[in-house]
Parts: sequence; C-alpha cells; structure tokens
Amino acid sequence: MAKLQRRNVFVLGYDERHGPDLLQISDVDRVEFHPLLRSDEVVYQHNYVIDKKLDKARRILRSFSGSVDAIVCHWDFPATSMTAILCEEWGLPSPTLHAVLKCSHKYWSRIEQQKIVPENTPAFCALNPFDESAVASVTLDYPFWIKPIKGYGSMLGFRINGPRDLARALKIVRQKIRRIGDPFNTILIRVDLPPEVEGVDGNCMIAEELIHGHEIAPEGSVQRGRFHAHGMIDMVRDHNHKSFLRYEYPSRAPLAIQQRALEVAEKVLQQIGFDKGCFNMEFFWDKETDKLWIIEINPRISQSHCYQFEKVDGMSNHEIAVHVALGEQPHFQHGKGPYKHAAEFLLRHYSQEDGIVVRAPLDEELEQLKTLQPDTNVRVKVNKGQYLSSLVDQDAYSYVLAEIKVAGQTEHEMLAKYHQALGLLPFEIRPVEGGRKE
Repeated sequence: MAKLQRRNVFVLGYDERHGPDLLQISDVDRVEFHPLLRSDEVVYQHNYVIDKKLDKARRILRSFSGSVDAIVCHWDFPATSMTAILCEEWGLPSPTLHAVLKCSHKYWSRIEQQKIVPENTPAFCALNPFDESAVASVTLDYPFWIKPIKGYGSMLGFRINGPRDLARALKIVRQKIRRIGDPFNTILIRVDLPPEVEGVDGNCMIAEELIHGHEIAPEGSVQRGRFHAHGMIDMVRDHNHKSFLRYEYPSRAPLAIQQRALEVAEKVLQQIGFDKGCFNMEFFWDKETDKLWIIEINPRISQSHCYQFEKVDGMSNHEIAVHVALGEQPHFQHGKGPYKHAAEFLLRHYSQEDGIVVRAPLDEELEQLKTLQPDTNVRVKVNKGQYLSSLVDQDAYSYVLAEIKVAGQTEHEMLAKYHQALGLLPFEIRPVEGGRKE
C-alpha cells in the first residue's frame, strides 16, 4: 500500500504553547507542521520591521526541500497581513491582502460596513492625533470611544466624556501609536486605498459612538464564497464595560440574535470580498433597543478560543483553519468534548497607575491547582519584581496578570472552579509612587 503523502503546513508565529492544539486536528497523520517564525518574532514586539520578517520567512520557505502546501496563523498584526502576502507569492489559498486590510483597518472597515449594513454600523469619524485641531475636528457628540486605526487587545482605547478627556487621551496616543502605526503603514502602501480612506493611516484614530450590550463573537470561515460558522463566543466585560473578563463558550445569547449576527457577518464579508480564510467578528446586542452593532472584524481564528472548542466540541478551531488553508472542506463536530461550558478568564489588576509585582503564584501553588483541576490551564503573565508598565499591549484601564482557562458541566461549576483557582493563585501588586500608565 502506497505511503500517504503528508501535507506541509507552515505556522506563522508558531509557539510551543499552542503547538499541542495543532496536533489535535482529526487527520494530523497526513499533515506535517513547520514553524515559520516563532511567536516572539511576530507578536508583542517593541519594534516591528515587517520587510525583514517577510524576507526571513521567504528564506525559510525557499530553503524547504518539500512542497509548501499551506500557511496558517492565529495571531493578529502583523501575522495576518504577512500571511496574506506570503500566500499570494506562493500561490496558496488565502484571503487577499486587500480583504484582510478591509477587516483590519478600522476606519476602512467601518466604511465597508456602512455601505452594506448601515443599521448595524455605529456613527464614526477619523481623528488625527497629531493635528493641532484634533479635539475640535470630532463630529460626534460626547461621550464616545476612540481607538487606533490598527490595534488589538483594546490597546489605546479610551472612553471620552468631554474635551479634557480627549486632550489627555491624545497626549498618550501621540507617545505610543507609532509602535504599531508605522509598521502598519508599510503594509498599507502595498494596496490602492479608496479616496475616502487616503490620509487615514496607521497613526490615526477612529472615534465611534458608544455602543453596549451583550457581546458575542461568531467565528467561522468563507471558502469559494460559501460562508460557514463553527461557533459563537460570549465576550464578557467588567461592570465598567471597558475590559474583558472572559471569553465563554457556548454563547448564552438567544438563538435568534445569533442567527441575525451570522446574517450580518455574511453580508459584510461578501461586501469586503473576503474568501479562502477564517474570521471572527464581534457584535454588541443591545437588549433594550434590540439593536445589533458590529464592533470589529478579525481576519483569523482566535487563539483565545482554542481551549473552549476543545473542551466543549472535542476539536480546536485549528481544525477549521488548517483545512481552509489547504483548500479543503473542514469537518467540525459539535458537543463531542468532555464538558458543556468553557471559558478563558483574564485576571486583571485594575489601575491606571504603574505597579510592581511583589507576589506571584509559586510553582507549587500552580501544581496544587493542577492536582485539584487537571483540565484547568493557567498562564501567569507577570513575575515577581516586574513593573506592570513593562507589559505590552494592555488596555488603558487595567493590566492582565494571568490567563485562566476553565471548563465545567454547567456554567455554575465553571465559575466555581474559576473562583477556587483565584484563591490558590495569589498576586500582590504594590503601587509605584507617581507612576502613570502612559
């Protein structure tokens, strides 16, 4: 019997932490995974030099002796854009760079949304933080929200209640936006921008009317024009609606609302010309008005959803990403996992001031939790003696100390496990006098 030829799949932004998720796909015996730059080379960088990273990736691909059958990624900028560029050069299935940027460039994305689903698109306007008349240029009524044209994890996102808030926020933005904005501009110059987007580059902001409600995120794929969703996540925020508390699966939103979100997502992705790729799109459902608002579009699966799909469905979302990248029809099963509910919790320290970590969980404390909860995964993101200001890509109102992934047969059991974990994972933060989160 002839030996089955394995397909070579390159993972842009590979890391050992997510490697086991890839190996859980149902036909892993016919796929060989290869790192294409490590995650610490393409995400959470203090300096992004996109062209050098692309050149290194090209050298790896050219030097490979076998066939290059697919490139996948599950990180945000710059990995999604780099993947689109490399796939085009190697003739591999992928959304076009043009389509990826219509998702990623928040102002451009809003313009496309407004064309096809104006009733689901909040009021918005562009804002240049380096313009001396920036405060006066905003066309929205207070309060509103501002965020970078390109960002992730709520970085540089601010609620603006009045001109003083805006002036204060823009001062911080001017200090920090170029870290992502400048390299994003090196991607933007690769495509022709429509007239209404020209001049709104990566160092600009978008102002949007305040929207709120039950936040959901359908995740899925588009292949040869066919739209398919494989799951709906609840994105639960804190009581101030500024920071995420957890990403929970399955969603508790009414099925009718989930269906409406899917219909809107399909229309928008068709408008954008998005094909041969995966997405997750975030929405607010306002229960009082029954309005459904688009928050943003991410042209990829989310690594923050892998655990939830594995524990509830018995498959990670890499099952979808890998087969779509290979140009194949994915087969995703539902409800075959060991649990009914799962979530990734973000343990936060709420402060706009800097602080120093004087106590973090010890190895033996993590082992104790593992003994009590074998299926709970914890990633501590700070070390004793670390200044919180050294953490990159945090939102404006808090710092993430740990990611805690928990599953249960009921939501009550899942939450009880999380609170037990909190009691076993002590953190202590000492404020830094005069330290500002800027």
